[in-house]
Amino acid sequence: MNIENQDNLNMILQFIHDNKGNTTGVFIPIEEWQTLKTKYTDLQKEESENIVEFSAWQKQIIDDRLNDYYSNSNDVEFFDKTIDDIEKSL
Repeated sequence: MNIENQDNLNMILQFIHDNKGNTTGVFIPIEEWQTLKTKYTDLQKEESENIVEFSAWQKQIIDDRLNDYYSNSNDVEFFDKTIDDIEKSL
């Protein structure tokens, strides 16, 4: 959906819906987000206060899993196929 704001800038928004059709969120392209943060400095502050950093042990787990995947990329299954196989076995 294109929305024209007060500065006559055309914003392209994508609305996110749940499985019942209720709007649950809005996706704003990063370029437009950067523009909004420049204009509304409170957004920049809000964003910086809500950045979540992984701890060192969490980063290590992710690195280990990625290394394992890259070392054994032929030893993986597609999620949907795996779920189908599990459902068939029940």
